[in-house]
Amino acid sequence: MPDKSTVRVAVTQHEPEWLDLQKSVEKTCKIIEEAAAGGAELVTFAEAFIPGYPAWIWTRPLDPMLSTQYIQNSLAVDSDEMRKIQDCAARNKIVVSLGFSEDDNNSVYIAQALIDSDGAMLMNRRKLKATHMERTIFGDASGDSLLNVSKTSIGRKVGTLACWEHAQPLLKFNTISQKEEIHCAAWPPIVPHQGGPDLWSLSKEGCQSLSQVYAIESQTFVLHATTVITEKGIETMSTEAGLLMNSPGGGASAIFGPDGRLLTAPLDSATEGLIFADLDFTAAIFAKSFLDICGHYSRPDLLWLGRDTKKKLPRVDSGN
Repeated sequence: MPDKSTVRVAVTQHEPEWLDLQKSVEKTCKIIEEAAAGGAELVTFAEAFIPGYPAWIWTRPLDPMLSTQYIQNSLAVDSDEMRKIQDCAARNKIVVSLGFSEDDNNSVYIAQALIDSDGAMLMNRRKLKATHMERTIFGDASGDSLLNVSKTSIGRKVGTLACWEHAQPLLKFNTISQKEEIHCAAWPPIVPHQGGPDLWSLSKEGCQSLSQVYAIESQTFVLHATTVITEKGIETMSTEAGLLMNSPGGGASAIFGPDGRLLTAPLDSATEGLIFADLDFTAAIFAKSFLDICGHYSRPDLLWLGRDTKKKLPRVDSGN
């Protein structure tokens, strides 16, 4: 399909169906249908939207019962539930970037799938390294997750990273070097900084800044997707006394242009909805004419990135 000069996209800002795989799939499909009805050709979801981000990890390091329930309601790539989402994308002729907890034989990973408008799975990648307390639940990715950009039926290359991967310089450079044009940035619920000793970099302002800077660095359109948490989620995961995700809100979805400018108006932090934008790729060409860190503004004779994109397995059989 030839490149289109303008593409309409949608970014989600919704509350997950916490710890319920079947309801999560149902809600995901409803959002996909709503995005397509609004004219979007691509819709992107937040980090671990299925079955919701495990917010309790920032309240207490161990909760075996909730962790077990979380694993039981995570989404396997080769499953009827994933095929339902793929079928929904195909019926609605829309590209879907899905953030989810991937279940692989009862080990779970923060994952992002890119589904084309015909339902084909273009890419499934995992967060390279779970962040801080996330490591109490989630495993690490392997080299194949460095291949995180794919050409889509809308004629544009789409790339994905999750949360604080946007603070990893080499990982960002790896993604940018694959010549992405639209970047799907998946985040959990994030709230404004309250002025205390907690990290500003974990706040709404800090996380939005990382996505905004990524847009400047990559000259891509960045779709910054977050989730909402209400009293339902707080009660489900008992996070009212926690460091993070302890009060209703968390929505901060936005779209940034390839020079870093904010293109969209925000929804209220506790409001569910879609944020739409029409992306004019002439703006990306204009931005790249000034700054292209993997093109005319690079020095690969002096600085370059080495990578290993092979998937590492826990067992290697040697034979004749």
